[in-house]
Parts: sequence; structure tokens; C-alpha cells
Amino acid sequence: MTEPAITARGLRKSYPGKNGDKIVLDGVDLTVPAGTIFALLGPNGAGKTTTVQILSTLIPADAGTVRIAGHDLARAPDEVRGAIGVTGQYSAVDKLLTGRENLLLMADLHHLPRKQGKRTADALLERFDLVEAAGRPASTYSGGMRRRLDLAMTLVGDPRVIFLDEPTTGLDPRSRRTMWQIVRDLVATGVTIFLTTQYLEEADQLADRIALLDHGRLIAEGTADELKRLIPGGHVTLTFADADRLGAAHRIVGTGAADPQALTLQVPGDGGADALRDLLVALDEHAVAVAGVAVHTPDLDDVFLTLTGQTKENAR
Repeated sequence: MTEPAITARGLRKSYPGKNGDKIVLDGVDLTVPAGTIFALLGPNGAGKTTTVQILSTLIPADAGTVRIAGHDLARAPDEVRGAIGVTGQYSAVDKLLTGRENLLLMADLHHLPRKQGKRTADALLERFDLVEAAGRPASTYSGGMRRRLDLAMTLVGDPRVIFLDEPTTGLDPRSRRTMWQIVRDLVATGVTIFLTTQYLEEADQLADRIALLDHGRLIAEGTADELKRLIPGGHVTLTFADADRLGAAHRIVGTGAADPQALTLQVPGDGGADALRDLLVALDEHAVAVAGVAVHTPDLDDVFLTLTGQTKENAR
């Protein structure tokens, strides 16, 4: 079997404080399969940034072991650095340089031969749809263009693992979806993405697995669907043409919350096809016509709020 791209066991980190050490990470275990997107979510102060800083070799852990791209982080940090790329929340693009000059600068920093550096820059400009803007200063780029250039600069070193810290913050919806497709295309080539994001929809759309960090501990991990099944709150909302049909439906179903003003009946359930069919058949057998049906299943916003007690705005 292929070794995971990232394996962390027992990560611990604390900082001195006035009232003793402040524990930031308290025994975090992570496994990220190669060629997947792994999203780390959590409220402010949960330890997400510290986790990324440790995994990307920027700061040491107090305890624990880490392997990235087949290398032990403590014993071979240079090999780990050679295998990873980091695209931070704040762009590393030099706005005074052109797009091409930014890429050539990264090629020089990676000690690529001049001709290879030019070929790499040209290929990345093409890949990220920046050819027409290549000769313009990056200060003239839109936010989406700068984020694409920033990620292109990360790829100059051909990393196998990329840490993306809030890659679409501040982007308009169209630019955000463009970045999502770029991330998916990267993973299709075998690259592993470790994603932190404040947009829970982004994690839902992109991540193969999601971990929720709170107060330095992992409190939940799984696919988006697995996490959504951890909490209650699913329901089916039935809409009726008049109060008589609403009342009849409420008596037949025997449960749920009726809203006489909106002419709706909210029935608890997971929204599964079998349960929904049984509900509609029961009403049809009693000749109660349903004007509309809406299914609500818990989303990641609900998961975040329930498990952390925080609102999604605090997911940074």
C-alpha cells in the first residue's frame, strides 16, 4: 500500500503564559492519504495555524512524530522541505515584478538551470491562464489572478504535498470556483493538498476527509457525509395549499411541527429516499395532496456549530 502523504502522531505544542503554559496542541493524530484533499477546520485559537507551521517545518513540536512524503520531519527536515509547498493566506507575490518575473525568481530560488526555469515559468503561465498578463506588474492583477500566480509560484518546486491556507479568502464566487477547479486538477496529478479554510462550503466541496480541531484536540474526523451524520437536525418540510390539508397531514403523520401561517409541516427525518417515499405514500393513501416538498439535511455549518459551540464566522 502507498504510504500516507502525511502521518502525525501525538503532536503537542505549548507556549509560556502568565499563568503557566498555554497548551495549543494536545496530542493530535493525523493521517492524510497521498493524492487527496484533507481539510482542517476549527474556531479561532483551535490550533490550526500551529499544526500547519509544525507540518511545514516552520516551528518544532514539543512532542510527537511526523512523516511527510516518506521523510521523518525531525531527522530529515530538508528532505521534507524539498517535498512540500506552502501557499499562505497572504500572497507571497512581489507586486513590483511581472507575473513571469515572479516565477523566474522562484525558479532561481530553487536553483533551476536558466532554460529549465524559463520552460517551467512558461508552462505555469499557460496552466494558470496568465499568459496575457505575464508581462504586467502583479500590482495590476485582480485578487483571483494574484492567488493563481501565488499557487503557480508554489508549484515551481514540483511539490508532492501542498499546504493551502485559506486559498480563496477575499475572492469573488467565480474566482473561488476557478481556484477550486485548479485544486482538483492538482490532486488529479497525484499532489496531496492540506487545506485550511474559513469557508465550510469549500471544505464540503473539495475535501476527501475533514478534521475538526477545537482547543488543541481533534474532536471529529471523516468525510463530509460522515460528519453530517454525527448530529441530528434533518427534516422534511411539506407545503400544503390550505389549512385543511395541513391539519389532515399532521394527524396522519402524527409528528412534526405545523406552521399554519406558512401552511407547512416540518417532519423530522434524515431525508432518505425510503423514508420520504413512505411519507408521501401515506399522505396519498388518505388523498392529502402535497403542494411542495423540501428536504434539509445537516450541513457542515450545523456540524461546526454543534460540535464546537461556535458560529461559522469563527472558523478561522
